[in-house]
Amino acid sequence: MMSNVSRQAARTRPSRVTSRTIADWLPVLPVVVLVIAALIGPLLVPFDPVRVVGPPTTSPSPIHWFGTDSSGMDVFSRCVAALRVDFAIALVVTVLATLAGVLIGLVAGMCEPRPGIIGITGRGLSRMLDLADAVPMVIVAMVVVAFVGASPATLIIALSIILAPNPARMTRVEVLRVRHEAYLDAARIGGMSEFRLSIRHVLPNAALPAVENMSVVFGTSIVITAALGFLGVGLAPPTPEWGSMIARGTSDMISGRWWPALFPAVFLAMAVASVAYTGGLLVERLRR
Repeated sequence: MMSNVSRQAARTRPSRVTSRTIADWLPVLPVVVLVIAALIGPLLVPFDPVRVVGPPTTSPSPIHWFGTDSSGMDVFSRCVAALRVDFAIALVVTVLATLAGVLIGLVAGMCEPRPGIIGITGRGLSRMLDLADAVPMVIVAMVVVAFVGASPATLIIALSIILAPNPARMTRVEVLRVRHEAYLDAARIGGMSEFRLSIRHVLPNAALPAVENMSVVFGTSIVITAALGFLGVGLAPPTPEWGSMIARGTSDMISGRWWPALFPAVFLAMAVASVAYTGGLLVERLRR
């Protein structure tokens, strides 16, 4: 009888584990949906997102699900197309800003405690990272875009510049913490150079906080891209972008036409919130 109970418990245990695993990862579903929509959504939308397809400011209907904006372009098609634009910019910015920040933080942390010109360079980098906190990120992005023009490439450069200090500071703090560990002193005694020591031992142990922070950089880049578009210095129209769509639809809200601004704002909030939540969930899984 005991053997029958044991076999029955063994048969039921995997299903419980599977159901628990599915429930744990269910919150990731919004990001998966957004990524799929960014990849194939613009190919499946009912209308061209950059062409006039109907009368201006048509209310939501079975033909135009989210209505049309003041130019007669389909709001739903533009929201989905903007998802690809903003996600592509945010992905490249996240990779570039994290890589640049980790390298800057590694150099600053390894050089700062040393004497001479090397120490001065490291301390100078550290003070520059502190100074970056004093200037609002949107203003820096506006200045860069004003000098070089608004395009996806210039937005990526501007956002990478203003978002790199955050992972750099996180990496610097970790480098200062681990650079005097006993195993590093043993490697120095064994004749390993500071450069090899930094790349082989310090970097893998100091870069983890910056890597865990990538979801924050991703969400911040989406918000700043939308802010620049809202202020009129982002991507040139008629490029679909949530911030510029919200800006154009704001004036229509006064006369009761709420849909041109509401739906892009909902897409923007969903994207940032889902990415931030999924990033936190992944970090929690990695730390277990």
